[in-house]
Amino acid sequence: MKTASRSDKELICDILVSAFLPILEENSINLIVKQDAKRPQRMRVLMEYLFEKAWHFGEIYLSDGDRSCILLKFPHREKTTLRTIWMDLQLAHNCIGWTRVYKILKRQRLTERHYPKEPHIRPMIMGTLNENKGNGAAARMMLELITTHDDKHLPVVVDAVAEQNVRLYQKCGFKIISKEEALGFPIYFLRLN
Repeated sequence: MKTASRSDKELICDILVSAFLPILEENSINLIVKQDAKRPQRMRVLMEYLFEKAWHFGEIYLSDGDRSCILLKFPHREKTTLRTIWMDLQLAHNCIGWTRVYKILKRQRLTERHYPKEPHIRPMIMGTLNENKGNGAAARMMLELITTHDDKHLPVVVDAVAEQNVRLYQKCGFKIISKEEALGFPIYFLRLN
């Protein structure tokens, strides 16, 4: 695993779009991305947004073979600036759709209740190129991430919808701390440390 650079943005967005575009069932990504003919472009906008959030307020890692990535955020470092407000507005306009913003804000309020107020590490998104899914790259990256951040003594807190992701996190030592079902599908919140 290696730390990504700014020049890796296109590659990382390609990986994430490849990982999530084929998934059509209800999940957090499909809740955010307006489901219409522009879905692939809208998903790209979301992945670019997440890259920028991780770039400014966290860390970004690529697998050694450039086939998987993980984007982290340190919520205690996050600040509201004119730039972040502009990014949020662009996301609403180009990805979410203005009529759906309330629904997304509701999701954000619901999920924020389950995250600690103390400093923590939050993996925002992790993905593997669709053709490489199932090869264990995501699990290896999560284990490397845990090892890399072990000395920071910060809890790692993540949310997951897919059962296979919940099992992956549990294999890595995460424990389920809560479950939210108010959005019509379960969101599990897991914590390490």
